[in-house]
Amino acid sequence: MSTRTYRSAARAEAAGQTRARILAAATELLREAGVAGFSLESVGKAAGVTRLTVYNQFGSRRALLEAVFDELAARGGLHRIRDAMADDDPHAGLRRLVGIFCDFWGADLDSLAGLHGAASGDAEFAESLGARNERRRGTFAALVERLVERGEVRARDARDLVDLLFVLTSLQVFTQLKVGKRSKVSVRRLIEAAAVDAVRRAGPAGVP
Repeated sequence: MSTRTYRSAARAEAAGQTRARILAAATELLREAGVAGFSLESVGKAAGVTRLTVYNQFGSRRALLEAVFDELAARGGLHRIRDAMADDDPHAGLRRLVGIFCDFWGADLDSLAGLHGAASGDAEFAESLGARNERRRGTFAALVERLVERGEVRARDARDLVDLLFVLTSLQVFTQLKVGKRSKVSVRRLIEAAAVDAVRRAGPAGVP
């Protein structure tokens, strides 16, 4: 290995470590202080680097928020969505999706609830979070389309079904069902049962 290649590899490794440290600090700052004090400068201070370093790594506050969301998604297991959507049986895929989103909300419920609540006071944050939620809606739209193509869901009811599945797998529903002594497993079973019933009702033999 040449000296130049070694130095390039070392710089890349150092940059990766710096990026990871900034992401960790940004995530912790959002959890502890919410979005009001979230800025490139505050994140840099928390990470022990300059604002310019944060800017060079991410480019903007919005990009840093997106990176934090990506990190939370990775930790929460949302990468499993791809496998669920690849399931030959869309009904099995639906049950897997419900489990994936319940696992995600339940992994760090207090922090996620706090982040969602903070979105109401920050337009940029709300826009970023809204875009993430719409991805979830898009996932269910793709799954319902498969059910329509198989003749297992009425085309005229597809949009309503997508919206219902979207709501059932939201943080708000998970949070409300988790109130009291209900376990995460019980919450998942309730949401899964409701989702399966919604699909059944939208089918050819369902309730008009």
